[in-house]
Amino acid sequence: MSTLSTSSLRPLYTAAQVRELDRRTIAGGIESFALMQRAASSAWHSFRSRWPQARSVTVLCGGGNNGGDGHVLAALAMQSGLKVQRISLKPLHALQGDVARAAELATAAGVGLDEWQPSTTLTGEVIVDALLGTGLEGEVKGVVRHIIEAMNASHQPVLALDIPSGISADTGAVLGLAVEAACTVTFIGDKIGLHTGDAPAYTGEIDFRPLGVKAQAFFDIPPNAWRLDDDLLAEAFTPRSRISHKGDLGHVLVMGGAPGFGGAALLASQAAARLGAGKVSLATSPEHVAASLVRCPEVMAHGVRGGAEASMLPSSDVVVVGPGLGQDAWGQAILQSALQSELPLVVDADALNLLASRWSEVRRDNWVLTPHPGEAARLLGCSVADVQADRPAAARALQRERGGVVILKGAGSLVAGPSGLVVCPYGNPGMASGGMGDVLSGMLGTLIAQNDSLELAAWLGVIVHAQAGDDAAKNAGERGLLASDLASYARVLINP
Repeated sequence: MSTLSTSSLRPLYTAAQVRELDRRTIAGGIESFALMQRAASSAWHSFRSRWPQARSVTVLCGGGNNGGDGHVLAALAMQSGLKVQRISLKPLHALQGDVARAAELATAAGVGLDEWQPSTTLTGEVIVDALLGTGLEGEVKGVVRHIIEAMNASHQPVLALDIPSGISADTGAVLGLAVEAACTVTFIGDKIGLHTGDAPAYTGEIDFRPLGVKAQAFFDIPPNAWRLDDDLLAEAFTPRSRISHKGDLGHVLVMGGAPGFGGAALLASQAAARLGAGKVSLATSPEHVAASLVRCPEVMAHGVRGGAEASMLPSSDVVVVGPGLGQDAWGQAILQSALQSELPLVVDADALNLLASRWSEVRRDNWVLTPHPGEAARLLGCSVADVQADRPAAARALQRERGGVVILKGAGSLVAGPSGLVVCPYGNPGMASGGMGDVLSGMLGTLIAQNDSLELAAWLGVIVHAQAGDDAAKNAGERGLLASDLASYARVLINP
């Protein structure tokens, strides 16, 4: 497989970093107003490609540069023959600099300008959100809150400029209230907050426009994170050698399935097999062995009554521990066996809860932890709300404290490792069902067994899992999507 590289990943930045990129671009010789015109022109192109039949538009402009983009877009819409309703948070005389110049440009193009009033009706077939941009700090309040409420209540499609107003560009959290956009056109540098947290419910399709700025040319402004791209799959999953045998392809040991909880371990085992492991073993409660033989006879199931048999660990290349583990004596013994080995580990579900409660000081570099927000909160000793308020910070904190690689699951799953933070933009609400995390754990086990880089294996596992879910949803819809549906779609993805 491929070695670890960010060459196939899109760089993501914080709001402050993008402002610095903007400043340096202007200092390098591009006039600030020319850059504003580029942004508006790009947004107008995006508008026209999505709503070619629209004959009217409402543009809501704030008092900052985001509002300036909106004023220029309003002029372009008027010049193209649309009926334009332009609404400003501030009167024309209160605007300054490029924003004032942009507003005057729109006025010269014949666009009317209205100040927002509580009685204002939004008349456009499409609404352009140019209110706040990335400069928002603190919760949305006052007049802006009323305008956002009106936009969302209009049920008209919204094009957000740079970021939906009310979304944090750094965390993806909703700051009180946010615009529900159908599309977001973001400029210069893609923002990490567009891809995780609450943001995926508000951004719609994300259209990145660099405006001719080569962000990565500024070497002293390294990306804050990276966005996974499906090009990574074609790079990683190259054809196998024609003389490969099962011993070359990794032996995954899944440890889990306490009495009465066998399904999770079976899902993980089957997923490991479908991702191409040479051999998969399962250490589970004896009562689940027969079910394993029926479900997936290729998995070598062993009934254990507490701790793995001594012969199982040395013959394995990686251990997946946690699916259906439980937190009683049986589960504790199983986890202790895994922790005593020096093998790479994938730690999930109740194994994470046991780490939080009984092995709170354990740290190692050769494991992948896969918490959902609740498990992450227990590991960090904080609330779920704290985790969700700043998912990037939570993922990084867990990785610093526990070592290895951390996958913080949820919308916009995050992978934190020694190389930095990676965001997965794929996945869908249909994956909010039992067993999805167990399938991810099994996939990770195989990829770790076949790859020298724990971090790259985590990236690949997250993207294969999410895209398999997307492909399954496209085939039959999101509702009723089962974890067991993913394995066959994942198999297609790893054989491009």
